[in-house]
Amino acid sequence: MGFFSWKTTDTGRSIPNKYSTRQPFPVHMKDDKGNVWTETEYEGYGVFGGKDYYQLVAEMSGHPELTGDVEKDRLLGISLCYPKKGHRPVPLRTPVLVEDPSTQWSEKHPEDCETQGYFYDEDEDVTFCCD
Repeated sequence: MGFFSWKTTDTGRSIPNKYSTRQPFPVHMKDDKGNVWTETEYEGYGVFGGKDYYQLVAEMSGHPELTGDVEKDRLLGISLCYPKKGHRPVPLRTPVLVEDPSTQWSEKHPEDCETQGYFYDEDEDVTFCCD
């Protein structure tokens, strides 16, 4: 499976995963109810502060088939974000992924990152991890 990656909603920066050449930075996932999950070492699989992004999408969107099971609800959230033939059973609501923890939730969906938070161009001006 590939990485799930986004750009931050507030700054538009690619969220690097901890295996990339870029140094990870704190990212705050915020829902429409004011809950916040903070991740400092993003692994690239959609989990921020112990909460799965796609499970939260299914919860926020009120998917009618929610089970409370992380894996099943995660798949429901993925199907909402990437619907087959444009069919979506409920309106899509997503969390925001932000650098500034004071940023409020908004209807703006996080943009997918074309580098998958890992495959950065070596010519880019980046801070390399020194591990």
